[in-house]
Amino acid sequence: MVLVCEHASRHIPLELQRLGLDQAAAEEHIAWDIGALALAEELSRRLDAPLLAAGYSRLLIDLNRPLEAPDSIPPHSEIYPVPGNRELSETVRRYRQDCLFHPFHQRLTQLLDERQAAGVPTRVVGVHSFTPVYHGRPRPLVAGVLYRNAGAYAGRILDGLRRHGLEVAGNQPYAIDPAEDTTVPVHGDARGLEAVLLEIRNDGLRTPDAVYAWAERLYPWL
Repeated sequence: MVLVCEHASRHIPLELQRLGLDQAAAEEHIAWDIGALALAEELSRRLDAPLLAAGYSRLLIDLNRPLEAPDSIPPHSEIYPVPGNRELSETVRRYRQDCLFHPFHQRLTQLLDERQAAGVPTRVVGVHSFTPVYHGRPRPLVAGVLYRNAGAYAGRILDGLRRHGLEVAGNQPYAIDPAEDTTVPVHGDARGLEAVLLEIRNDGLRTPDAVYAWAERLYPWL
């Protein structure tokens, strides 16, 4: 298994002045997947699985979006305008792609190539979190498992979580779309590997004990 956490960090270099956001907004879910890195690290430890995690905010460039997607470098995110991403020159866009996007996906490609060459069976699992309220609408699910070709694998994870009495669903809070997602379509489906994204509601990942509990629920089924 290879774990991926594309939205692990909210880091924005000081010289970019938080992309024009105030401090509170720059710490919100628009900048990163809150709690996702802690969960990914705990799963990596339990499963003895390599983890590739982003070191910069998704607002600089979203590592799980195709470069041609409108929100690859979002000028706004949910209810928040992102002034520092508006009217960017092609030079700036290329710089972010070359410094952040391409190196991340090259490292992931290399890791998967090496495992394939060594004959190591591999699944690709992305670890994400989502906000409990989006555009003013509550999200009642506590978790989702997103997939395209790995329906049986996703179903096993979902069944395992339901044994804990949790309200979970497949392809929620959104579905994988090759026009909007990169990790599963490119690094999983295109290689013939089972690939899913775990989406955990972030109010369940706010403390170390909560992260531990989610890892305890998930790892037997991964």
